[in-house]
Amino acid sequence: MEQSAFEKIYEIVRQIPYGQVATYGQVAQLAGNKRWARVVGYALHANPDPEHIPCYRVVNKEGRVSDAFAFGGGNRQVELLQAEGVAFVDGRVDMEQHQWDKPMY
Repeated sequence: MEQSAFEKIYEIVRQIPYGQVATYGQVAQLAGNKRWARVVGYALHANPDPEHIPCYRVVNKEGRVSDAFAFGGGNRQVELLQAEGVAFVDGRVDMEQHQWDKPMY
């Protein structure tokens, strides 16, 4: 049985290492379709298992967190990332230091 788009997205998000972030577009491309950035957002908003699918590690391409973070808002997302040692500069994740460097295929 083929995986759904959401299942593919969750599989990628589970792989984002502690202390690192990925962008919506990066997750989309790794899940198989670089045009799925918005779908990634929908999938993370509907995250069925936030304890094991670390959706807070996904940010936009500028390193901004989501004001609509489904599990407590943008401030909660910042708190979760900072607890993992993720640095912020001018309210954005320091992408040079913390962006997941998984190779894109």
